[in-house]
Amino acid sequence: MHGDRHSSLLRTILPTILSIIGIGILIPLSLSGCGDPVTPPVDAPVVFEEMAQEAEEPDENTLSSAIEKAEPEGSSAPAETSEPAEMPESGETSEPAETSEPAETSESAETSEEPFEFVDAFGEWHTTTINPAAPKSEYDPACFSRDADGRAHYESASHVSRTGIDLARHQGAVDWQAVRDDGIEFAFIRLGYRGYGQAGNIKLDERFEENAAGAHKAGIQFGVYFFSQAVNETEAEEEAAFVIEHLRDLPIDLEVVFDAENILDEPARTDDVTGEQFTRNALRFCAMIEEAGYRPMVYSNMMWQAYQYDMASLSRYPIWYADYEELPQTPYRFRYWQYSESGRVRGVSSPVDLDVEFVEHT
Repeated sequence: MHGDRHSSLLRTILPTILSIIGIGILIPLSLSGCGDPVTPPVDAPVVFEEMAQEAEEPDENTLSSAIEKAEPEGSSAPAETSEPAEMPESGETSEPAETSEPAETSESAETSEEPFEFVDAFGEWHTTTINPAAPKSEYDPACFSRDADGRAHYESASHVSRTGIDLARHQGAVDWQAVRDDGIEFAFIRLGYRGYGQAGNIKLDERFEENAAGAHKAGIQFGVYFFSQAVNETEAEEEAAFVIEHLRDLPIDLEVVFDAENILDEPARTDDVTGEQFTRNALRFCAMIEEAGYRPMVYSNMMWQAYQYDMASLSRYPIWYADYEELPQTPYRFRYWQYSESGRVRGVSSPVDLDVEFVEHT
């Protein structure tokens, strides 16, 4: 008897209870929708290690399959190495504004550093601290999406994304009109690279001029990147001068990128370079590029942001951030996100890196 009465009572009030619970669930979801500035989750998958490892001088056939992504030449994205190439005699610029000194962090700032966890390309988790002096990302994780082709997009009240690719000679001949017809709005093209062997020769990417002309003719905005293996500021200046020399009279639309990366599985000339020196190299390269009238940018992934670069010192320059996880893990500000190394785009016969640019609404 009591059981029947209780069953009847439950049947009467259960819909009301479920309705209340449902409302309770829906409210927090609506409050945390796209548009709210949120820092990416600390435990989100992150980073991938070195997008590139470039092969070396022609007489050094040490390239392994693990390095091919960036072989001596590089892969579709930042990462390469090289062969000997003559340094241009011209193209040197005046002393850069004093930006080569990594910023010092005050004692009080150090004590306010927050712990941060991320996962690398090999699935290993790392714990580091967030540099309190470096500008932070304001992108809302809820505003990212993927289309049927797996391409990433972003749209919020403040920003919208554009779709792009980056490539090098490894992608072979490119049909740039077909690339544009497939929805690609911009591209970063490898201009050149320095080899990771001790000789450290600098070379122009064999398809750079062809790719630059093709992208321009198809109406695709493009920038360039240089794969750096500079061990000091003098070599960073050589690399910048080389880039400037080969950009003369080219209708470049976007940034000129300093792309330094670690070489995995092979000894490299940069193995003993410190994070402080890498930061100085990036600053010197960017200063020269800026003085020449171009817009510099620095390429990095989460490993480099955690263990190599002083992100506060680089804060005056935009960041091209590489991370192949579902969402970008970096807590720091960035302008471009390279989110895949295996994209498929019409007009490119092999896998290509995919990128998005975050553009502020005007």
